[in-house]
Amino acid sequence: MYVVKIPRSKYYQIVYFTNGKRTTLSTKTTNKREAYQFLEEFSSRQNREELPQEIPDIDSSEVLSGVPDSISQITTDKNNLTLSKFKEEYLEYCRPVKSKKYIDSIEFSFKQFVSFSGDLSLSEIDIRTVDKFINLTFTRTQRGAHLYYRSLKAAFTKAVEWNYIPVNAFTKIKFPKLSKTFPVFISEDELLIILANTPHQHLRDFFTVAFYTGLRLSELINMQWNWINFLQNQITVKCTDEFLTKSKKERIIPMCEKVRAMLFRRFNSTLHNPGEVVFYNVKGKMLYHDLVSKQFKKIVRKSNLSEKIHFHTLRHSFASLLVQKGVSLYVVKELLGHEDLATTQIYSHLQKQNLMDAVNLL
Repeated sequence: MYVVKIPRSKYYQIVYFTNGKRTTLSTKTTNKREAYQFLEEFSSRQNREELPQEIPDIDSSEVLSGVPDSISQITTDKNNLTLSKFKEEYLEYCRPVKSKKYIDSIEFSFKQFVSFSGDLSLSEIDIRTVDKFINLTFTRTQRGAHLYYRSLKAAFTKAVEWNYIPVNAFTKIKFPKLSKTFPVFISEDELLIILANTPHQHLRDFFTVAFYTGLRLSELINMQWNWINFLQNQITVKCTDEFLTKSKKERIIPMCEKVRAMLFRRFNSTLHNPGEVVFYNVKGKMLYHDLVSKQFKKIVRKSNLSEKIHFHTLRHSFASLLVQKGVSLYVVKELLGHEDLATTQIYSHLQKQNLMDAVNLL
């Protein structure tokens, strides 16, 4: 059960299922917050089996005809539901709760799968087709294959829940073992080289905060002044209507003196309101993900540093620096906002003193 916005109605719609049949119900509101409140109340009534008898403000039989351009226009005929149609429906379901980056990965994963198999109906997709797709892709790009596998497995799990297919073929295959490599990180001296070759002050500040806080690129781009508390020396990574963190949770990052001084300088240099973003480009416009990434890579090459260094390396460097200084992986996990400690354990090899102490026991 979820909320969607469709072209044929100015109101938000609720999509829910009764005995496997999809039904669309108008919330009678154009306000997103009110629509979600309606959803909660409706869900509560449905759980008590007190379904409302309101009639949707759209004709479902009319909407289901023609080319599908919204979730309500997608056919419920399981035998005719193709990959491309299911993709559109699944994306409509994901957009309110997933990040743009995750949505892009879903679209690209479906594109690759359709390119390999054709626009099959869901009922035609078997384990053999999926197995061949994953293994063929794996020979070309291991990380890409893993992305497609994770994205499509999640999508087909939802298809099972929606009674489109009885079994998720992606859960029936064994994904090839990925080669494990240590994350690339840079030292403080290498950061200084990068900063020396960075022409604009806003980018020098941006890279500095990334290195000493471990904030993700999207978090830095969307960071507002009301996230920063100079009295308590901390940054609170917040979720807003326009931005959600990867984990959908807020977290607190203490500021070291380098970060505090730099942000305090920016704070005093211009007039702004609490809801404004901290970092703008030289023209006063909000920064863009791809532009920052490309600028960073260009500067790394100018600095004659490793080609393996990317913007995300700054986040790895923050974690690596902490671990090398003896900070617990559990603390690093909280600072990075990881859901699972297993993700943070990629830095465990840097606990050299712990390893030396263990060997010295022999």
